[in-house]
Amino acid sequence: PESKMGELPLDINIQEPRWDQGTFLGRAQHFFTVTDPRNLLLSGAQLEASRNIVQNYRAGVVTPGLTEDQLWRAKYVYDSAFHPDTGEKVVLIGRMSAQVPMNMTITGCMLTFYRKTPTVVFWQWVNQSFNAVVNYSNRSGDAPITMGQLRTAYVSATTGAVATALGLKSLTKHLPPLVGRFVPFAAVAAANCINIPLMRQRELQVGIPVTDVAGQRLGHSVTAAKQGIFQVVISRICMAIPAMAIPPLIMDTLEKKDFMKRRPWLGAPLQVGLVGFCLVFATPLCCALFPQKSSIHVSKLEPELRAQIHEQNPSIEVVYYNKGL
Repeated sequence: PESKMGELPLDINIQEPRWDQGTFLGRAQHFFTVTDPRNLLLSGAQLEASRNIVQNYRAGVVTPGLTEDQLWRAKYVYDSAFHPDTGEKVVLIGRMSAQVPMNMTITGCMLTFYRKTPTVVFWQWVNQSFNAVVNYSNRSGDAPITMGQLRTAYVSATTGAVATALGLKSLTKHLPPLVGRFVPFAAVAAANCINIPLMRQRELQVGIPVTDVAGQRLGHSVTAAKQGIFQVVISRICMAIPAMAIPPLIMDTLEKKDFMKRRPWLGAPLQVGLVGFCLVFATPLCCALFPQKSSIHVSKLEPELRAQIHEQNPSIEVVYYNKGL
């Protein structure tokens, strides 16, 4: 359908992000928009309005007077709250826009209460429970995960994180106090290595869809799934580094000052604030380390799939897949 004068054309591709995903800068702009915590403050009515604009536009109906900027704003609001494959509204704390406030609170508390065993166990458990919600909410819709698999992943990651934290905590007793402050980071890194592959074990069993450059499905690949999961683990660990490495150094210096000794209650809020400041930048920048639509050379795929692709189209050298978050 032709658009009337002054109306938006119907050829804007809102399936893809607004910025060039082939560059780090473009990916960073995309993720700064996706992880913007202000999206959490939008009302149900505002989310519905954005969903209507996007769905109407995809169906070829342009909301009267809509500008291109408004269309993109609606797309990012819609993407921030609804699952891309199932279309269902994602639980508030599972949304990408909740990453910064939630991680800031949990990480801040992990870094503040790292001295006593019960608080170590409690905050590692809270963190893994939150991770389970996020990993479930941002799963790839093609491979549904069963409740049994969810439980296994959750219990294993929590056990792994707590065991790492307590194990390292006992080892650091005789080391300088500063070393003890880095135990929570080691535990989180270890848990990420357990949690993400387990949450996405179905992808490791049956593979994930790989497509040609035009998005045509060519088959399923376990090799691509492994590469995608590895990239996600790396970016999650990198995301935790600034937030869990910079504040401990600052707090270690501050806590030796008289000002802090007289006001010990300032420790937790200061720590949470410092973590939040780091996360606002680390979350989108680390999500942007690898393209969301990752690629892999056909020569690296499983032999059967490689043969199948060569048979269908001998000229294809590179295939694409969604790495997940």
